[in-house]
Amino acid sequence: MADQLAVAVLGTGIMGAAMARNLCRAGHDVRVWNRTPAKAEALAADGARVAATPAEAVTGADVVLTMLYDGPAALEAMTAAGPGLRPGAVWLQSTTAGVEAIPSMAGLARQQGLVFVDAPVLGTKGPAEKGQLVILAAGPEEARGPATPVLDAIGSRTVWLGEDGGTGAATRLKLVCNSWVLAITGGAAEALALAKGLDVDPRHFLDAVSGGGLDCGYLHVKSDAILDDDYDPSFTVVTAGKDARLIVEAGEAHGVRLDLAAANAERFRRAEAQGHGDKDMAATYFASFDA
Repeated sequence: MADQLAVAVLGTGIMGAAMARNLCRAGHDVRVWNRTPAKAEALAADGARVAATPAEAVTGADVVLTMLYDGPAALEAMTAAGPGLRPGAVWLQSTTAGVEAIPSMAGLARQQGLVFVDAPVLGTKGPAEKGQLVILAAGPEEARGPATPVLDAIGSRTVWLGEDGGTGAATRLKLVCNSWVLAITGGAAEALALAKGLDVDPRHFLDAVSGGGLDCGYLHVKSDAILDDDYDPSFTVVTAGKDARLIVEAGEAHGVRLDLAAANAERFRRAEAQGHGDKDMAATYFASFDA
């Protein structure tokens, strides 16, 4: 196929694995690596080639996609990938890395002769599995040709935000979007916790706001997870806590006090300490009660 590319995916957790599968389905030559090998090995059945090291994964790759825990993890993986990187390859940096991490990544890309695209995504496990992520992208025009088949395979649309990925324009927008996601999640969890404490049927709360200005789809998604005691992770407590901290830090660095984000960060920390770290972020509900 004309648009078949060699694509390396570094990081095959919940999101990265789903993205790699969609790239395989689209007919690309997909190589995968993960710090925990079993998570990458599971993708062999989908047609991905499993690499033992980042350098092996990126050797000959036209596009390298990073979807790791945070900025330092992505930078470490790409530094280790150095011997296999091809000058001119496109680096799609999709990790929620935080504003402070982007200049170092862009600097590494320059050193290696890579075309850097800041490309975080909106969406969790379900949209990732369906190839319906929204990609927020900033990078040079020359990256768009080779990047488009990859972005089309993993997402429903791409929002381009400029030609300089090193400014972190896409990452900054991602943090703004995630601040809203975490606010809704924390608000839903606290409302249901308060309902429990006041002996109110939580379904009555959901019925009361249904269809009105206070209603939203995400409220029901996270409320259903809590009410059904189903915390199969689409976005874990640990990762949500990391993102909440990045949001607070970004606000502080730019003179913006984010009290709700700070409170959410503390709730996620508390839920993790209670043993809920690997559960869906709706498990912030448990932070309202003693362990």
